Amino acid sequence: MTDASKSVLTGGCQCGAVRFAISATPNRVSICHCRMCQKASGAPFASFADINRTDFAWTKGEPAAFQSSTIAMRDFCAACGTPLSFRRIDGPRIEIMTGAFDRPDRLVPTRQYGTESRLGWVVGISNLPSQTTQQNYGPEKMATIVSHQHPDHD
Repeated sequence: MTDASKSVLTGGCQCGAVRFAISATPNRVSICHCRMCQKASGAPFASFADINRTDFAWTKGEPAAFQSSTIAMRDFCAACGTPLSFRRIDGPRIEIMTGAFDRPDRLVPTRQYGTESRLGWVVGISNLPSQTTQQNYGPEKMATIVSHQHPDHD
């Protein structure tokens, strides 16, 4: 990516030390349930936007990397630990974790992978009782919380 002003979507880590931009819509957005993605994300599944490397740029800082297998690297912020990507070594694409985007609502998964490791309870998540963050903590407690998270914009 040569011109950050042409970015379609931006994002970064929780502390803001690493930021990125993409200049084209992702090739696909997917969820992966494989055990490696569960461990890498610390969650029951990971969600990725698959992007051509030519349409992607780190715009602030550089992530640290962990070689999670003989074919793949996983990028993360060394300062705050936010998982950022999965990429095949010497591959033409990079898969960015959708939660790292400033507007994750624009990245809707259309495919699932690694379903042999999908946790049985994942299917029923939308039927669980739910609360907003304010309902959970209450307005008084919410008023005392100061976020140290980078805002979802540059």
